[in-house]
Amino acid sequence: MKNIPIENIRNVVFMGHTGSGKTTLVDALLHKLGINDRLGSPASGSSMADYTDLEKTRRISVFGKAFSAVYKTDSGKEMGLVFGDTPGYMDFFGATIAAARAADAGLIVIDAASGIQVGTHRAVRCCSNRGLDTKGIVITGLDKDNTDFAATLAEIRAAFGSGCVPVVLPTSDGGVIDVLAAKNIPADLEEQLNEIKGGLVELAAETDDTMIEKYLNGEDLSPEEIGAGLVEAVASGGFTPVFVTMAPSETGITELLNGICRLFPSPASHAAKDVDGNRIDPSAEAPFAGLVFRSVNDAFVGQLTFVRVLGGTLRADSEIYNASRDHKERFGNLLEINGKKQAQIPNATAGDIVAIPKLKNTHVGDSLCAIGSKIIAPPIRFPNPVMLQAVTAKTQADEDKLGVALQRVTEEDPTLLVERNTETHETVLKGLGDVHMDVAVEMMRSRSNVNVELHTPKVAYRETVTGTGEGHHKHKKQSGGRGQYGEVYLRVEPKMPDEEDWFVDGIVGGVIPGNFLPAIQKGLVEGMQKGAVAGYPVTNVKVTVYDGSYHDVDSSEVAFKIAGSRALRDGMRNARPVLLEPIMTVKVMIPDDCMGDANGDLNHKRGRILGIGNEDGMQVITAEVPQAELFRYAAELRSITGGRGSFETTFERYDTVPANVAQKIVDATKHEEDEE
Repeated sequence: MKNIPIENIRNVVFMGHTGSGKTTLVDALLHKLGINDRLGSPASGSSMADYTDLEKTRRISVFGKAFSAVYKTDSGKEMGLVFGDTPGYMDFFGATIAAARAADAGLIVIDAASGIQVGTHRAVRCCSNRGLDTKGIVITGLDKDNTDFAATLAEIRAAFGSGCVPVVLPTSDGGVIDVLAAKNIPADLEEQLNEIKGGLVELAAETDDTMIEKYLNGEDLSPEEIGAGLVEAVASGGFTPVFVTMAPSETGITELLNGICRLFPSPASHAAKDVDGNRIDPSAEAPFAGLVFRSVNDAFVGQLTFVRVLGGTLRADSEIYNASRDHKERFGNLLEINGKKQAQIPNATAGDIVAIPKLKNTHVGDSLCAIGSKIIAPPIRFPNPVMLQAVTAKTQADEDKLGVALQRVTEEDPTLLVERNTETHETVLKGLGDVHMDVAVEMMRSRSNVNVELHTPKVAYRETVTGTGEGHHKHKKQSGGRGQYGEVYLRVEPKMPDEEDWFVDGIVGGVIPGNFLPAIQKGLVEGMQKGAVAGYPVTNVKVTVYDGSYHDVDSSEVAFKIAGSRALRDGMRNARPVLLEPIMTVKVMIPDDCMGDANGDLNHKRGRILGIGNEDGMQVITAEVPQAELFRYAAELRSITGGRGSFETTFERYDTVPANVAQKIVDATKHEEDEE
């Protein structure tokens, strides 16, 4: 940031449950810092943070945003502030994860009227998983009816530990008081404030052997010692400062800004590490290092790549090295972006977030560095998709542009994945929920002028056998001239896990010449593409070819290939074939009061409960559930829990489909074939 030393930079990100007041708080900060000339509001559609049409329509944050400003503290020191707003809605949690990687500290926003919710725990876990031990908590909503600061603080301390200590207190007249800088202390708060100050001094002393010795000997610590100790306590995670704001009236905003500047570390003291755990030099004179955490397709500028500078200096009109992809990139302008406002800047240093237009081959998660360096930051680990939808174009014109549209939305949002399923011949869009998918469809329509439809994808079923069956086919064809002849006898049985070979040559006596065996094997491979139950690929079978016959003139590779394929089909029919379906391990996190409904729903989905536990104040159900039952589970779980639940899935194995369910699948497959 221009003319601001790195020691005076603070980079924080606001996180929390949806509806906790993050964006309202950010809008108040933007007004206080002079970035916006009015106090924006998400409810009225005037928010500077939620400025996109999608966010205005849905009244929720969809994208993460970063803002930069200069703030002059009460002592007159100029500080550079970089702060991010993030979505609280689970479907867009990928943006929160990326924003956390671009920050030095996380501020968890909790609405006093709603208390701690599933998104609160999710945000705290996100900080821990991304190395953000530095955290603070901001209580909002105390200006609402039926709210109580003491009760909210007690809930916070019960959930996150006694290290959560208020540094701002609400007053009886609707204002707030800064614990560390208070001069005129209301009489009703004097005892509480002095008690808190005493606890803060003890926290500060515990960070240094010399200070703890002075403290235990009854000596007073200097304000400088207390300040340095509290910064260290916050950075180490031993102290979580709790702030109070009432953003609509901008109450507590100054105290929050001063607290961020006073208590949170700079990039100089909170240096990032590379993938090997080595410290990245944050000084301006060091080689440049940066991490790409967001990509946006801007309607006017084109592709914008957002970079968090980790060290060194990034200068406009220069060449950089993409260490993740091993190639160089040349760019011209360097942009500082605040909402819709864009300003060209000459350079950026550690802690800054900037946007680079029109990089050719750089993507989210890539590490950028100076030419001649190879500094690679740890990758950003996004959550696995939990919802799958097949996507098709509405018209032929849309079909021609569909690939580009999908590429654009997945480039902007790495939690959206596209896969071409070669078994079902469908293009499948994967995301974190139904709202996530709807937003992707809207983005394709608005940005690429492509209209698509989503529907439940087909399940990639498999087929296998549970017994042993004999198969036979004689392929004989005579139509004038040379004919075709090949006869194959084979045995089909389950392939055991410890068996390496699925094809066994059991021919004796030369009844089938050895030169025809590769053709038979090729026919078997092709035959396994469509099984005997419902035409799905065959897996885990062992085939032994043990007899047959040939003709000196008419036998050919083609004839034995056909005979092998049809003998396999005959053998599978006799070997008790079954359908297999993908089974997923599902981890469901829900509040206590939803346990009964969630358990019942999983049982209804043919799920098998593996265990029930507790994590971060939530009930956790681990179960195995067929994939076919999970395509709409994101929306169903939200309905069951009122939006308070979440889940993760991972593929476990293929397992046998129950007979009653298998018959429905067979009937549906035959119906589709008849329609075709």
